[in-house]
Amino acid sequence: MRPAVVVSLLVFALAGLMFTAAALASKGTDLRAERAVELRDLVRERSDRLADSEQTVADLQQNVDDLTSGRVGDPAVLATRARIAALESAAGMSPVRGRTLTVTLDDAPARAADDPLWQTVSPDDVIVHQGDIQAVVNALWRGGARGIQVMDQRLIATSAIRCVGNTLLLQGRAYSPPYVITAVGPAKRMQASLRKDAAVASYRAWARVVGLGYSAERTGRQTIDGYTGAVTLQYATPEPTGQ
Repeated sequence: MRPAVVVSLLVFALAGLMFTAAALASKGTDLRAERAVELRDLVRERSDRLADSEQTVADLQQNVDDLTSGRVGDPAVLATRARIAALESAAGMSPVRGRTLTVTLDDAPARAADDPLWQTVSPDDVIVHQGDIQAVVNALWRGGARGIQVMDQRLIATSAIRCVGNTLLLQGRAYSPPYVITAVGPAKRMQASLRKDAAVASYRAWARVVGLGYSAERTGRQTIDGYTGAVTLQYATPEPTGQ
């Protein structure tokens, strides 16, 4: 007998055994239909469980909303929320809108190596320093600023302006010059405060000598967003010493 015929007979025999086993297992029923029913029931069960979970989440969220908005009617909650709302503006947590004054400070542009002035100054003499930015901010506060933003960050009571070289570090972010300071408040008074401030005047005088950037201009009505970062103070604690 040819090998091809033998292989064909084996294939047919194996197929017959599979059909027989399927018939015995199904006992005259449609296995595919049974599997379809089981899958449909499983999908329905999971869907019901998901709906229950979603309803639970919705109920919990409603409870949170009720507590947050004070709709539970607790006088203590309402009083606390009123005190918080009254302090948000002063703390810099809410947006402030009004006339703005924008001050821009920038490092001096590079000069030719053989420039006589360039040979008499150090790199620290031609960059904006932490004290320069702080002087401008302080002058704006004294001029009646209701809110100040340095670069894209709102300043609050715990904001610390620090510089490393010509890089500004503010509330965990690093910025390169030019440094843009925007203040909302009485523009005329803030401009006058900048002119009177001794530290700012010293910066302007030195800027004219070495080419540091300085500009202060009114920039119309703008909105400065409220501060959204963490307000918890972070501080170092000493390691316990051995006895």
